[in-house]
Amino acid sequence: MSSVALKPSGFAGVQSPVNSSAGEAALAPGALGALSDSEIMLRVKAGDDCAFDYLVQKFRRSIIGFMYRMARNQSVAEELAQEVFLRVYRSREGYAAEAKFSTWLYRIATNLALNHLRDTKSERAEVSVSLDEPDEESGRTLDVADGHCTIEEELVQRERMGQIRRHVEALPERQRLAVIMHKYQEMDYREISKVLKMSESATKSLLFRAYETLREKLKGLI
Repeated sequence: MSSVALKPSGFAGVQSPVNSSAGEAALAPGALGALSDSEIMLRVKAGDDCAFDYLVQKFRRSIIGFMYRMARNQSVAEELAQEVFLRVYRSREGYAAEAKFSTWLYRIATNLALNHLRDTKSERAEVSVSLDEPDEESGRTLDVADGHCTIEEELVQRERMGQIRRHVEALPERQRLAVIMHKYQEMDYREISKVLKMSESATKSLLFRAYETLREKLKGLI
C-alpha cells in the first residue's frame, strides 16, 4: 500500500497523499464537481490524488463539526477529523460504491468518535452543549439562553447549561450520535440508519426516545 503524508497542522494546508504508483490521471476540480462523491472516491481508489484532495476540502468542515460536538474540544476535533481522512485514504482499496460516500465516511467518523469517547471518558472536562434548534413538531427549544443577561442571570444560565450537558452526555451512545447527526449534520433518517447499521424505523424510534428523554429531563428549563 502506498504511504500517506498529511500536514500535521490540520486542514488549512492538507497535502495530497504521497502515492508511489502512477495512478489514474487527475481531473480538474471543475470536472470532479460533475461527478458524484462515490464516483470521486472510486477515482481515489484508482490513484487520483486530486480526487482525494477534493473530498477532503468538501467534507472537512462538516467532519470537524461532527467531531467537535462529540469531543467538545476544537484541537481534538481537528485531530480526529484528520484521522478520519487518513483512514479514508488507507481504506481506499477496499472501497465499493454500494452506499453513498457520505454514509461510508460518517461510519468511519462514528467509530473513531466512539473509540475516543471511551478512551477519554474519565479525562473529559466540563463543557456546555447548546441544543438550540426548535423541535419540528412542538416548536420548543432545549436551550433558552439569552444573549443579554445580568451577572446573576449568567450564573443561572451556566448552571442550566451544565444540566443540559449532563443529560445529553447521559444519553446512550447511539442516541447521542443520532441526535448530533440529525440536528447538526442535517442527515435524514435513511442516512443515519445506514451509518448506525439500523433499519429506518428503528432509527426514528431511537431519535424519538432520545428527544423524549431530553424533554422530560429538561422540562423545568424550557
